[in-house]
Amino acid sequence: MNVHATTRYARMSPQKVRDVARQIQGLGAEEALQLLRFIPRKSARIIAKTLASAIANAENNHNLSSATLIVASATVNQGPVIKRSRPAARGSAHPIHRSMSHVKVVLAANK
Repeated sequence: MNVHATTRYARMSPQKVRDVARQIQGLGAEEALQLLRFIPRKSARIIAKTLASAIANAENNHNLSSATLIVASATVNQGPVIKRSRPAARGSAHPIHRSMSHVKVVLAANK
């Protein structure tokens, strides 16, 4: 049985979040949560929050123990991009692209 949780419109580029998401794939859910607590990046906090939500979904909705869960996949997709401009020399403007991410964590019950 697979249980998932999704965080949408996280204000961080997908490339930065994917670096951390790769590190937790295949680990136990509790072990992955402990690992994310010691990674000093904003993306680790975003993924930890999503992982905690997936664990809560498994416990409350499907009566699964958190000790038996493993991280089946942690995917990060591109969200919308906020487009702004910054003033530059001689009256011109340079574009600024602020990326967003959609984070999905899928947990599987290890029997």
